[in-house]
Amino acid sequence: MKIPPSQHLFLLLSLLVVSSSALVTPTTSIAKSSSPTISTRLHADSSAAAEIPRGGQSGGGTASIPSEVFNLIKSIVGAGVLSLPAGVAAFGNAPSAVLPATALIALMGIISAYTFGLIGRVNRATNTVSYSDAWDETVGKKSSFIIAFSCFIDCFFGNLSYSMILADTMVNLLASVGIAVSRTQSLLGFTGIVLLPLCLMKNLASLAPFSLVGITGMLYTTFAMVMRYVSGAYAAPNGKFLATALTAPVFGAAGAKAVFSAKSLILTCMLSNAYIAHFNAGKYLAELKDNTLGRFNQVIAWSFGAAITLYSIITAVGFLTFGAASNGLILNNYSNKDLIMSFSRIAVAISVTGSYPLLFDGTRDGLLDLFKVPKEKRDNALLNKYTFGILALTTFAASKLTDLGLVASIGGATFGTALVFIYPAIMFLKLQAKRGKKGSIESNICKLIAILGVVMGAIGTKLAFNDA
Repeated sequence: MKIPPSQHLFLLLSLLVVSSSALVTPTTSIAKSSSPTISTRLHADSSAAAEIPRGGQSGGGTASIPSEVFNLIKSIVGAGVLSLPAGVAAFGNAPSAVLPATALIALMGIISAYTFGLIGRVNRATNTVSYSDAWDETVGKKSSFIIAFSCFIDCFFGNLSYSMILADTMVNLLASVGIAVSRTQSLLGFTGIVLLPLCLMKNLASLAPFSLVGITGMLYTTFAMVMRYVSGAYAAPNGKFLATALTAPVFGAAGAKAVFSAKSLILTCMLSNAYIAHFNAGKYLAELKDNTLGRFNQVIAWSFGAAITLYSIITAVGFLTFGAASNGLILNNYSNKDLIMSFSRIAVAISVTGSYPLLFDGTRDGLLDLFKVPKEKRDNALLNKYTFGILALTTFAASKLTDLGLVASIGGATFGTALVFIYPAIMFLKLQAKRGKKGSIESNICKLIAILGVVMGAIGTKLAFNDA
C-alpha cells in the first residue's frame, strides 16, 4: 500500500506537537520535610559508591539543574527504545497508528515522571536516599526481599536485551563487510572477547565516558532514521535501499482506532520499562544544589520531557518507514548496504558495550543481596563465580531468544510496571497513612496508578506470551 508523502508529513508534525506538549512541570509536592542533613553511602549507577548528603528542605549537593537534567536523560534513554516501533506494529499497521502511539508514549512518560518524583518525596520525608531504604522505612524491612528480587530481575532483563542487541548488531555489521557468521557465533565471540573481561572489572570508573557516547549514539541514530524516512530510501516502489532491506515495509488499514485493541497494552508494557531511572531518584534529589522540591520537579520535567520527545520521534519514523514489518530491534530492518545505518549500528554497539558492565554490576549485586551475602564476604573469587554464572545464563537465553520486542514487553509488564508504578505508589500511600491523609486526592490518584500497574502488567504479560 503506497502512503502519500503529505500524509506522512502531517503525521510527523502531529506527533511533534503531542510530544512537545509533554514538557509540563510535574505536580508540585504537598509534603515538605525539615530533616537534618547527614551523609550516607550510595551505589551510583549500580557501581561506584559516593558520599552524598541526604536532602533537607533546602541545601543539598552541588549539582546544577542543567547537569542533573543531562545526567538523568543519560540514565533514562537507552538502546531499548529501538524496540518501540514493534510495539506500535503489535496493534496497528497503518500510518495513523503513530498518533495514539505518541499519545501513549507521552502519557506513560508523564506518569513515570510523577512516580519518579514520588520516590524523591518519600526519600525526603523518611530522610533516606536509596529506593530500598525508602521501602524499608515506609513498608517495612520484612518485605525488602521484594525490592531485591525485582531489581535483580529488571537488571537481568536489561542485560538480556543488551546481549540480544549486540548479537543482532554484530551479525549485520560483519555482513556489511562480507563476513557471514551466525547469530550464536557472533554472540559467543563477542561475549567471550569483550563482555566477559568488562564484567570481571572491579572498578568501572573508566567506563563513565561511555554514557556520553551512549546518548550521542542515540541522537545520531534518531537523525539517521529521520533522514532515511524523509528521503524515502525504503519506500515502495523505488526506494534506494528497498530491494536490500532486511525486512521490507508492510502497511495495512489498521490505523488510529486500532489502539482500542487489547494488543496496544504490549506497547504500554514496553513503555513502563523505557523510562525507568527510579532507583536513583533520591540520589538526584540529594545531589541537587538548593534541592527544594520545586527545583527537583524542574529536573524531572525537562529530563522526562526530552525522553518523551526522543522516544516519540524514533517510534514514529521507525514505524512509518516499515509499518507492520517493524522488527523488535528496528535497526534489523535496514539494509546492510546502507552506510548511514551501519554507523548507527556501530554507535549503538559501542553504547551498549559500555553500559553493559554497569548494568551487570546491578544484576550481580541484586542477586547477592537477594541471597543475603554479607558485604565482607563478597571477595573477588565469589564475585567472579557469580559473574561467570550470570553471564553464561544471560548468553544462553540471548542465543535462544530473537525477538527484542517480546523481551522488552515481558520485562516491562512484570517488574517494570512494579518498580515504576506499583512500588512507588505503595510507598507513598504508606507514608500518607502515617500522616493521617489516607483519603486525600493524591492518595486516590496513587491508588489508581497502582491498580493500573497491576492490570497493565497482568494483561500485557498474557498478550506478550500469546503473541510470541
